[in-house]
Amino acid sequence: MPNLGPGFRRVGDSAIHETAVVEAGAVLKGPVIIGERSFVAAGAYLRGGVYLGNDCIVGPSCEIKSSFMLDGSKLAHFNFVGDSIIGERVNIEAGAIVANYRNELDGAPIRILFEGSVIETGVRKFGALIGDGCKIGANAVIAPGAILRPGTLVPRLALIDQYAAL
Repeated sequence: MPNLGPGFRRVGDSAIHETAVVEAGAVLKGPVIIGERSFVAAGAYLRGGVYLGNDCIVGPSCEIKSSFMLDGSKLAHFNFVGDSIIGERVNIEAGAIVANYRNELDGAPIRILFEGSVIETGVRKFGALIGDGCKIGANAVIAPGAILRPGTLVPRLALIDQYAAL
């Protein structure tokens, strides 16, 4: 946080740009950085190390945990995103979930399938890597360890789970 440019105000262990809007009732449990012109609605919950780039929107009743959300990305409302990196200009419709824990495997370490190779993360909580310009439909679920290439369109109610291919 000491290297942030001008225009950031510090509130506890959070840094919020002076052009950003954080509505009353939003909960920020830092460290949290909120970039220029970003908007965080009442009822949003940001915790455990969250970075919002410029021009991001986090709607009401969204929870973001330990994640980066790059410029121009949007969470509608009633979303959860855990331990993930969301690229630029990503739109996540209402109710979509980016899961970060494999409950069905008793929290086994997350494995990622990338270009035919398996990456062992060594961690039990890891969400997804979501490329620039992706669109995730309402009530879709992105399972832990998923990679969405830039421009991916995930239909409403879809499940993206690369675990079956491992």
